[in-house]
Amino acid sequence: MSQKSDSVMIVAGEASGDLYGAELARELVALAPGTRLIGMGGDRMRAAGVETLVDANDMAVMGLVEVIGHLPTIAKGFSVLKKRLLSEPPRLLVLIDYQDFNQRLAKVAKQAGITVLFFISPTVWAWRSGRVHQIRKVVDMMAVLFPFEVPFYEKAQVPVSFVGHPLVDMVPPALDRREARQVLGLDPDRRTVGLFPGSRKGVLKRLLPTVLEAAALLKKSMPELQFVLPLAATLRPADLEPELSASGLEVAVISGKNHELMSACDAAISVSGTVIMELALVGVPTVLIYKVSPLTYQIGKRVINVPHIGICNIVAGKRIIKELIQHEANPQAIAAEVDALLNDAPYAAQVARDLAGVREKLGSGGALRRLALLARQMMEKDAV
Repeated sequence: MSQKSDSVMIVAGEASGDLYGAELARELVALAPGTRLIGMGGDRMRAAGVETLVDANDMAVMGLVEVIGHLPTIAKGFSVLKKRLLSEPPRLLVLIDYQDFNQRLAKVAKQAGITVLFFISPTVWAWRSGRVHQIRKVVDMMAVLFPFEVPFYEKAQVPVSFVGHPLVDMVPPALDRREARQVLGLDPDRRTVGLFPGSRKGVLKRLLPTVLEAAALLKKSMPELQFVLPLAATLRPADLEPELSASGLEVAVISGKNHELMSACDAAISVSGTVIMELALVGVPTVLIYKVSPLTYQIGKRVINVPHIGICNIVAGKRIIKELIQHEANPQAIAAEVDALLNDAPYAAQVARDLAGVREKLGSGGALRRLALLARQMMEKDAV
């Protein structure tokens, strides 16, 4: 193996990972100006000064069957990163989420003697718990989002550090709803429903038509509603246009103002993922929808051992937002739940109270600063 360079490789494969990777990059440079950063990421990481060897926008897919169709692109990205790890080894490899890909990369790094910091634990506490023994072999430190993850790793003798959830810092408390609508150029006096169909093209293709059909049903029963949809950093307007045009609905598509957009919403329809936690932190009553290929679902149903899909429900320890899964995620059921969130005042108030409790459970901010400090400590230890 070549001599280690004084650099950090950060690898993130999805929109949320790109967001966290960018902020981590800024924190690392603040701690040690001149730190060289390379890796895999998207527009945000590039803007933060990371030399992206692989574009994360090409790598974001979800589901077993869906990944199979994308394997050549994923394999090419993996090969590029592996080659760089071995030819110019960094002082530290920081892996952010993107689990299966990053665990394979961690194995390459460990075999090459490169220190590995993994941020955002695989959900080993939810399914395939035996993976923790493989993780122990390839990870020097697991940095986790939630306090309940620490005992699981300690029991398996995996070095672990609770750093917290970055969204506590990144998601401000909700703006005044009327003010948020004005900022976005929406009608401040009309009730607003947010449509969050995902940041991955595969998920978008699978769920956007259903989301728009549900929105059309809502519009029919409540003509005063207006709809907003955030344009994820991993998508382009052209990815949405065919379905939006076919729906005949007027939907305001907005990029770069996600939290103002969430603050503007009286209710939301959302896929699972990081966005659910963001909506919870802003306090938006939401219905979660989840639909993958039948094969992926049948496999998942047999191995997942937690009662909830939405992370806000997992953190709360109870079902605080409704989860509509597979065939349940149909336009009629989605519209019915949004109708209840908008028009059943006691129900909506209870959901709002439960969502406020989620923010309290996540504690204080500073997660990515703590992650950066942890990274520097590991680099300094490696340099000795």
